[in-house]
Amino acid sequence: MNFTYKTMGTCSQKIDIEIDGTTVKNVKFTGGCAGNLQGIASLVKGMEIGEVIGRLSGIRCGFKPTSCPDQLARALAQIQAEHL
Repeated sequence: MNFTYKTMGTCSQKIDIEIDGTTVKNVKFTGGCAGNLQGIASLVKGMEIGEVIGRLSGIRCGFKPTSCPDQLARALAQIQAEHL
C-alpha cells in the first residue's frame, strides 16, 4: 500500500511511504535535508512499522517540537491505526 503524509513543522513538505504488510518497503521525503533524509529512508527500509515508530518518535530538530524522523514516526503511527 502507498501513502502520502503531509508533514508539519519541518523543512520537508511530505513523505511518500510504501508499506508491505507491516513492513516499510520504501520511503521518500520531499524537501528537507536530502542526504540525511535519504539515509533515514535507507535505514528504515525493511523494518517493521512498530520498530521505526519506537526508534524515531519524539526526535526533535533544534528548538522545534518535531523533526523529519518524528514526522515519519507520526505518519507510520497514523497508517498503523487507520489501515492495519
